[in-house]
Amino acid sequence: MTIDGFISGQNGEMNWMKFPWTDDILNYVREITDPVDTIVLGRKLAEGFIPHWTNVAKDPNNPEYEGGIKYTTTQKIVFTKTLDKSIWENTEIAKGELAKEITKLKNIQGKDIMAYGGGEFVSALIKNKLIDELHLFINPSAIGKGMPIFKELTEMQTFTVLDVRNFECGIVAMVYKPI
Repeated sequence: MTIDGFISGQNGEMNWMKFPWTDDILNYVREITDPVDTIVLGRKLAEGFIPHWTNVAKDPNNPEYEGGIKYTTTQKIVFTKTLDKSIWENTEIAKGELAKEITKLKNIQGKDIMAYGGGEFVSALIKNKLIDELHLFINPSAIGKGMPIFKELTEMQTFTVLDVRNFECGIVAMVYKPI
């Protein structure tokens, strides 16, 4: 997200994100994704996320190859109101009520669950207090207007800081736990 709190520009722009990532942030992402056995996504993000990582996993020379393998082989659940069946490998569709579906997933024996947006999906997870840890990657950019991650909140939520890490590329990771 940007330092002014947006996860995309007004029209979905992501050109403010800091790339290339340095080894220290790549290692951190490996560290937090290693214990994950389920990824939940909103449909809009899934349409780009899943094909992107599938293509990355096909190219051993790609510097993101390891991530491509992880994201491709990990079970994914796409929350959608418009799709009736999955068009992707290792991916199921969830059409039920968000809080019930996520609670059911959290009660299944397994490793960690990681959520990726888009903005409406993650905002709904936050609003419904369905996230156990919030990992925010703050990019050294401000865009003035865009999509905020907390736009669905209808009441104040408080968090405690678990960790803050600065990376050589200028990104800061902030980890929060809801109180």
